[in-house]
Amino acid sequence: MPGIMTKRYSAVLMDADETLFDFTRAEFFALEASFRAYSLDPSPATIALYDEINRALWRKFERGEIAQEVLKVQRFERLFTELGVSVPAAAFSEAYIETLGRGAFLIPGAEELCAYLAAKYPLALVTNGLAKVQRPRFEASSIRRHFRALVISEEVGIAKPAPEIFWRACEALGSDAKDCIMIGDSLASDIAGAAGCDMDSCWVNLRGAVNDTGIEPTFEVRSLAEIREIL
Repeated sequence: MPGIMTKRYSAVLMDADETLFDFTRAEFFALEASFRAYSLDPSPATIALYDEINRALWRKFERGEIAQEVLKVQRFERLFTELGVSVPAAAFSEAYIETLGRGAFLIPGAEELCAYLAAKYPLALVTNGLAKVQRPRFEASSIRRHFRALVISEEVGIAKPAPEIFWRACEALGSDAKDCIMIGDSLASDIAGAAGCDMDSCWVNLRGAVNDTGIEPTFEVRSLAEIREIL
């Protein structure tokens, strides 16, 4: 990618989880603590089952088929049903969310990238996560000082990939969508959402996934350091 030329952007929008924050680590931290609090075994098989159920429900949320309030409890209701255990899903969900909100783990290189970008552009963090999870993690992180705006879907009542949430972030930065770029790991929410409002995008593909979705990012990177070559 060296030598790549791009247009000059007026602002940069960034996703949170698996783009800057290590959500996988935070999720395991919270699941393990919550499972042990309810005398359950956080085995790899149980974590994998939860992940399957959770991902399916978040895909439904992105399609507008389920509300976050329902999702955050239903994922545990389904899990405990599959496991054949009797655990109050709503209470477990609250304990899990509270613990997850303390997991402000950053992906290596995130702090350096945000400092670099903030010196050149106004930054906004745009996330579909739950407010009780995202705000505490953001406030506890070292990158918070680099951002001018934090836009959380639950708080604004709009979720990625709807263009309105991107417009809301651009408005907070005083920029037009066509002059901004969205950086994120999700093709379905970050990249498709940016395309829906005529915004350039950068797909953060840290795991080297194959893109067979038909959704085309403007740029693709395999590490956070590569973003400096674009911006």
